[in-house]
Amino acid sequence: MKTYTKQQLSLRNGQDKPEIWIAFRGVIYDVSASRLWKNGTHYEHWAGQDLTEELQDAPHSEKVFEKFTAIGQLI
Repeated sequence: MKTYTKQQLSLRNGQDKPEIWIAFRGVIYDVSASRLWKNGTHYEHWAGQDLTEELQDAPHSEKVFEKFTAIGQLI
């Protein structure tokens, strides 16, 4: 799997580049096709970030990531 830095991830925020990516537990997921991540935001969360710590406040479990394609590793 390809590796990406935090800086590279931060550019995939739905604003700077067309891709919308998020990271969870070191894996980067492409959420571009999700209507819930339109324009790079999902409630009070922003794309282009590692959301591992924020999952504990979410109304869903980590199983939600099974819906998305893992496209790389965060280094």
